[in-house]
Amino acid sequence: MPTLISEAARQRLKDRIAARSVAVGFADIGFTGPQGMGTAAARLNEFVALGRHGDMGWLQDRAEWRGNPAALWPDARSVIMLATDFAPPTDPLLALDMADHGAVSVYAARRDYHDVVKGRLKQLAQGLLSEARQMGITAEVKVFVDTAPVMEKPLAAKAGLGWQGKHTNLVSRRLGSWTFLGAIFTTLDLPADQPSPDHCGSCTRCLDICPTKAFPSAYQLDATRCIAYLTVEHQGQIPQQFRTAIGNRIFGCDDCLAVCPWNRFAETSQDMRLQMRGDLQLAPLTALLDLDDAAFRQMFAGTPVKRLGRDRFLRNVLVAVGNTGQMVLIDQVRALLADSSPLVRGMAVWALSCLVPAAEFAVERARHQSSEEDAQVLSEWRVSGTLV
Repeated sequence: MPTLISEAARQRLKDRIAARSVAVGFADIGFTGPQGMGTAAARLNEFVALGRHGDMGWLQDRAEWRGNPAALWPDARSVIMLATDFAPPTDPLLALDMADHGAVSVYAARRDYHDVVKGRLKQLAQGLLSEARQMGITAEVKVFVDTAPVMEKPLAAKAGLGWQGKHTNLVSRRLGSWTFLGAIFTTLDLPADQPSPDHCGSCTRCLDICPTKAFPSAYQLDATRCIAYLTVEHQGQIPQQFRTAIGNRIFGCDDCLAVCPWNRFAETSQDMRLQMRGDLQLAPLTALLDLDDAAFRQMFAGTPVKRLGRDRFLRNVLVAVGNTGQMVLIDQVRALLADSSPLVRGMAVWALSCLVPAAEFAVERARHQSSEEDAQVLSEWRVSGTLV
């Protein structure tokens, strides 16, 4: 049960927590309650009902908790939202011009943010409990970072950290679009901050730049068309209609974030644990094509990319290879036609169809089609050849 404390004590405790958040490395903090999520629940339900969540069944699971944080933990009286900045040192769109290299999203070409942010959240939560004990107050806390049925972006907007822009991501006047979010739920009843107004105005840069037209309208996303979804969450082969538009993006997409005008205020994280790794952000495709499972795990250990697994990662790499038009990669692609993974074999078929003349592709089809047993790979042999 929550402990009743005076208004002055609540404000004093809030101020102390805010000061501690800076000390542990957070770039911004906001306070809100678990009730009153506005239209967030209705928007989530519509998103799922329209099938725009694709393979992300976890968005549908426990939707009642996502739309109502009070149901997730009925004893919670306050939600503390924290932002960690991770702006890139250079414009990530420049990586798209290097077709023979694979572009990894800014957030993923570094140590896994879940580990860093969760560590900070736990440190701050312990500090909150310590501050409360010193004031003779008992409290409980729970920390969340992108792995529980918590809608971090609407909560962050409600807590005054920013607003959900037309690309549906959080935008901050101080930090731009480059923020990791985390939450601390507590039984303490702390003063709430005011929500931030929307400052997108008439700007539509994020909508206009999307290569796959993943925004049906402003403030709406169809994840099944989003490159970030297709290269990270999607389980099967990437649909033909999006492959060319993906370009050399092999894990995620930064386009709609990178063009946001509010990023002129963003700063690169000073935390060494979140420093970007150039060898991961833009690796030569020829090196990536040779990765077996052990080499993949070693290369991406401790990063978000590792969770994708070697097979889906090679699927993405082969899409990028098919978009290069570089004949020098043909032998490596041919070798992957016999890979143990149907995902890899199938996308190797498409990549080969993009790199060799139609007659040569027909010869390869005749050589491999009779021994192929996977229906999806067989479909690639049939369809890819007709679209060259």
